[in-house]
Amino acid sequence: MPEWPDNFHDLIFFPRVDEHIDALAALAEPEEWNYQSRKSEHSKPILYNYVKYTYKRLAEEEKIAIADNERALTFNTGLVTPSQEPLYCYCTPNNMEDTQTPWHFVGWKRQGERVLSAFSELPEMAHYFEDPKVLVLDPRKEIRTNVEHVVEDNRHRFPEPYRSMDSYALQTFLKGSIDNAKERVKRNYKTAIPQYYRGRVQLMLPLCIGSPEVADLALVVEDHGDFYRASTCLTLEMAYNNARQLARPDRDWLRP
Repeated sequence: MPEWPDNFHDLIFFPRVDEHIDALAALAEPEEWNYQSRKSEHSKPILYNYVKYTYKRLAEEEKIAIADNERALTFNTGLVTPSQEPLYCYCTPNNMEDTQTPWHFVGWKRQGERVLSAFSELPEMAHYFEDPKVLVLDPRKEIRTNVEHVVEDNRHRFPEPYRSMDSYALQTFLKGSIDNAKERVKRNYKTAIPQYYRGRVQLMLPLCIGSPEVADLALVVEDHGDFYRASTCLTLEMAYNNARQLARPDRDWLRP
């Protein structure tokens, strides 16, 4: 079994990135793949990040397949067509002399397409957890937060005017929004949205600092058995990218 590189681009020559990502979006179930609040260098940055990090997880799990004749490579994107047919990344050996990347991207293929018959067994989609209980926050457990640490290490992620506040004022605002998030998740378990980070599933809660209807940041909490520990906060763009690796997030508060 070959050792797969962590970086998608170290394995697969993937020219015209935006063109290929747009093609995948056109094949897959309709979904919002763009940020609503800021621009990106890619036309569909959420989908591009999804492909990169899905590949990374598949490489860890060794779920990348080489055809029986060794003339093709594929992996399961985890996405499906509107008719629920799985979509695969399909590559052939890279014969371009000016690159060292071993495989060349050819296209996204539906599971039933003829070219995939070269594989006696198609690889499964990425898997991130064994116990589905990790996807739901237990409201009976305490959430411990080092508010001072969250503020000082992540001030650059806070939107204005909070970013420019003095530390004490910002900590006070943050404590209130954390208390509100705890109450919100008690009433609706879907409020806690899972993400995968460094081999573990964590949960994200909305931090609504300025308005109860609009989240400004996502608070990340990790299960420590008898309690949860809140260690950091993320921008909503970061949170959406991380959440999308596992599933399309519920739109209760987290939007692209």
